Amino acid sequence: MIKNLSLAMTLFFTSTSVFTATSVFAVDSLITHQSQFSPKITADRFESIIKDKGFTVFARIDHQKNAENVDLSLPATEVIIFGNPKIGTQLMQCNQQVAIDLPQKVLITEDANNKVWLSYNNPQYLKQRHNITGCDAVLDKVSNVLESLSKAATTQSK
Repeated sequence: MIKNLSLAMTLFFTSTSVFTATSVFAVDSLITHQSQFSPKITADRFESIIKDKGFTVFARIDHQKNAENVDLSLPATEVIIFGNPKIGTQLMQCNQQVAIDLPQKVLITEDANNKVWLSYNNPQYLKQRHNITGCDAVLDKVSNVLESLSKAATTQSK
């Protein structure tokens, strides 16, 4: 009994300390903004804004519609894949593996409480995930642009 208790305590403290040590360096992988608009209006606004800013829209995927096409249901779930090769190429020059996460994507969802959310990959997470060095200025620019685009698409202009 004492052996089992000692083993349990050792495992608990070991797993807790490992979790604490690794989580100190963790970066949230997604940044999420609540939208004041419906999922469709949020997605339409985001697409319009990025096109106006000169971004290329590569695809717009309506997962809800695709689910309905196979007689399944899914709350509003849409992904817009977009980018700017002038910026994305600079990131790939720092570490070519970041290409697996490019072009950039935004996810627009509606939850069970009818709240609408716009989410995207945190550029700092991409930096950590791909061990990108020497590209802080580009990553900061990407972060600022994504934040600005997301706020413009999810909130009413004053």
